[in-house]
Amino acid sequence: MGNDFDPHLTPAQRFGRELGRARREAGLSQERLATHLGVSTSLIGHIENGKRNPSLDLAAHCDKIFKTDDHFTHLCRNITAPTGPRWFLRWSEEIEPRARVLRCWDPLLIPGLLQTENYARAVFRGDLATSEQEIEDQVSARMRRQIILRRDSPLTLWTLLDEWVLRRPIGGCEVMYEQLDHLATVAGQQNVKVQLVPHDTFCTAGLMSGFVLAQMPDAPTAVSVESAGEGEVSAEHNLVTTVWDRYDRLRAEAHRPGQSLEMIKEARDQWKQQT
Repeated sequence: MGNDFDPHLTPAQRFGRELGRARREAGLSQERLATHLGVSTSLIGHIENGKRNPSLDLAAHCDKIFKTDDHFTHLCRNITAPTGPRWFLRWSEEIEPRARVLRCWDPLLIPGLLQTENYARAVFRGDLATSEQEIEDQVSARMRRQIILRRDSPLTLWTLLDEWVLRRPIGGCEVMYEQLDHLATVAGQQNVKVQLVPHDTFCTAGLMSGFVLAQMPDAPTAVSVESAGEGEVSAEHNLVTTVWDRYDRLRAEAHRPGQSLEMIKEARDQWKQQT
């Protein structure tokens, strides 16, 4: 297969160029390829023009049709790869997908794994230097990360939230209602536990930053600590022990999951009344 390394092409446009080239070399029309893939002809046209993103399933099917190993799958992953600073990419690509248990604390926002699209969009719009396209790319990447909660063997997520997170008007009343309704639904799942830390707790262990602990099946526990837009990912024993101690002290102050769920529903209903 050829590859178009024009630096001005987006990953989606590069995929489209390669798909068009492979299709023509195989002597297939867009209509015939669409039939083989079980999609519409217009979708093939949009993908070849770089106006629509292919799914991983479609890319894998293209590799089978054109006998290109994982060429199209790799190109597709370049489109759907999460964006962000290097430390975060290491976490979201190498650690988070392999974790069996995640324990997180967030004193300011709903965690990314539990956010709705509109809530995430409002969060990303807080960075005034970010373009609308970059915002949409970040939202899409965040939504893709959430698949780890829905896979056949989902990880277990233990989430600690500061109680004030339910009251902070991110995106406005409608966005908050939608977000808390989603949070209540997810918190009811067997593999997700959400606990609220009272706003008047005397425990200051987690006020400096949010963090996530990842228990791995085949590697040491890793931690991601974020503060003021920067972060650190490490499996260094002393740091992991320190953060885990903070997590335990915060959890000792938190409401039980059942009570926390009722508080989430109450806050959701209050946002609903304001819409």
